[in-house]
Amino acid sequence: MKTTGFSRKELLVAVAQWLAVPGDPDANLEAAIELIEQAGASGADIVVLPELWPCDYEIPSLHEDVRAAAESLGGPRTNVLADLARRLHMWIFAGSVPELSGGQIYNTAVVFNRSGALVATHRKVHLYHPTGEHEIFAPGTELTSFVDDELGHVGVTVCFDGDFPETARALGERGADLIVQANAYEWEARSYWDLLYPAAALANAQWWVMANQCGTTSSGTCLGASMMISPAGEILAEARRAAPGENPEPELLLCLLSESTQIEEARVFAQLLREGVGPA
Repeated sequence: MKTTGFSRKELLVAVAQWLAVPGDPDANLEAAIELIEQAGASGADIVVLPELWPCDYEIPSLHEDVRAAAESLGGPRTNVLADLARRLHMWIFAGSVPELSGGQIYNTAVVFNRSGALVATHRKVHLYHPTGEHEIFAPGTELTSFVDDELGHVGVTVCFDGDFPETARALGERGADLIVQANAYEWEARSYWDLLYPAAALANAQWWVMANQCGTTSSGTCLGASMMISPAGEILAEARRAAPGENPEPELLLCLLSESTQIEEARVFAQLLREGVGPA
């Protein structure tokens, strides 16, 4: 008997990967809409966007670009995304956006269900000091997960949040076995991307769906390599990578996430790890 996971046997997931334009939130919203509509036309159940797609991640101008793209969660961008989710009857994990609230700006992941309701928000807890995020954003204060009849127990994280092994473990202890993460992950940290996340998926028997920006700005390169990882630690699908100086075309990565005996066995072993049951 399946002890956790999706209520359905399989889900078709789309990950949108591209490099946003610094300082042009209108153009970035148009690009997001186009990729979301492509996902809808493909029959996807879920589409996932990367971190800070409304403003890009060009470090010298990040503060100004974030401010130019910041909106409240009741603003026009939220309304557009909610309308898309409702019209396409598709889950939209809309990456992370600059959220303006109480005079502060948060790096906030937003999730819309098939009816267009905003069902989850996650304010990035671990701000990335090397690029000055702590000088731009206020930090979130807690991990975020939600339970849905179709998707099961879902964790929502943003980039550096997931680099801490405690994040996957804490979400696993809650029962979350689908983790969706928005990223603007840099090329220089590619070994963490390639090794840490499959290990986290395997150790905690979690699906990890990772959307990343992809391409080179004046200040560096976002790796791309958006990927979907099974609870058995297998990379099921991976998008194109960018090396310094490269700017791959926008890409919609599609993958069918299916339950299997192998995945259920991985869940059993992860439960033994959580319970501390090992060799004498």
